[in-house]
Amino acid sequence: MAIKLSPVFSVHPGIWLRDELVKPHKLQITELARHLGVSRQALSGLLNGKAGLTADMAIRFEKAFGLSADSLCRMQSSFEMSQARAHEGGIKVTPLLEAA
Repeated sequence: MAIKLSPVFSVHPGIWLRDELVKPHKLQITELARHLGVSRQALSGLLNGKAGLTADMAIRFEKAFGLSADSLCRMQSSFEMSQARAHEGGIKVTPLLEAA
């Protein structure tokens, strides 16, 4: 039996990074973007939950802060799955093959 977690348990990794790293350390978005080698717009989109975390960005945070890029990517995947599960009732697909 699979355990189903409520979508409220999933956190967008960008929002987590903002709340746990950027804000507490009073980092400026423009300076952080420059340090990470990304555009301010790309970083802002991530930190505001408007854009997903890419593997490339996860590695940049890993190099800058010592976080695990793999863990950040798992957080993104978990968030995306919770978003999809929240509306899975609207996904109308019938089984293609019968179980043996």
